Amino acid sequence: MRRVILTVILTIVTTYFNTICAQTSQQEYFKQYQDLAKRQMEKFGVPASIILAQGALESGSGNSRLAVKANNHFGIKCHSSWTGPRIYHDDDARGECFRKYRNVENSYLDHSEFLRGARRYAFLFDLDPTDYKGWAKGLRKAGYATDPQYPQKLIRIIEENKLYLLDKGILIEIESPTQGMGELVDPGNINIDIFNQRKIYMRNRIKFIIVNKEDTYKSLTKAFELMPWQLAKYNEISRNDKLKEGQELYIQPKRRKAEPNHPVHVVEEGETMYSISQMYGIKLKHLYRRNRVDSNYEPDEGDKVYLRGRKPTK
Repeated sequence: MRRVILTVILTIVTTYFNTICAQTSQQEYFKQYQDLAKRQMEKFGVPASIILAQGALESGSGNSRLAVKANNHFGIKCHSSWTGPRIYHDDDARGECFRKYRNVENSYLDHSEFLRGARRYAFLFDLDPTDYKGWAKGLRKAGYATDPQYPQKLIRIIEENKLYLLDKGILIEIESPTQGMGELVDPGNINIDIFNQRKIYMRNRIKFIIVNKEDTYKSLTKAFELMPWQLAKYNEISRNDKLKEGQELYIQPKRRKAEPNHPVHVVEEGETMYSISQMYGIKLKHLYRRNRVDSNYEPDEGDKVYLRGRKPTK
């Protein structure tokens, strides 16, 4: 009997120490994933120091249940568009759905696309790539975390481990997502005389105007020398639709995909597939195809909509 008890105790102690030894330290975490973070910075523009600090903070240096069981290092939840594997975990509520990834690389990619695609984070990409303090404070300001000490925690991790050194010398391949959104351009040969030198804007290399209070469908088609069907077709609306002040209307055909600096869009409250197609100058039918959905589909808040490549099948 004594031998059985000793065996049980030895097994418990051995399991405990194996668990302790198997855990990844923060320094080991940074060493293991620093190259991945630098590649993400080069491709998407999120500072490598911020990526690593968030990954370590959110995943407990890769030791959390979500990280171990689901390769989820940033705590990203499912949302309705997620069609891949999932895991359920208590967070703000009991049994919430979180994304489960095939590998850690996919978790890092999803995190970068999430920050890149959400409009509320767009201003961060105008910061200097080495401004980790600005990024840390901006993430909290934009609502990434509710913890008021979140910026200080990220900054402490970065400075104690000198992660800011990883941000230096990296050539970012993609410009800020704020570039090209509502840029004023030369109206060229467009007839704007009756609008008293009305402003013409450009997005995705397509010219558009902003509807004034006195505008009508008929007056706009006449002013810009368009056939009656063109304005409706370019904006995928009916000729009988009532125009709203502040509405953006393209006066040239929309394109098949967004500009290179907008690979994805993270849906915000109230947005539809149509409003997203107008936001980036993409034909609605091509937006459906890129996301492998039919014309009845509408996204939920937090869903990821692909604007250039096609949505992965898994």
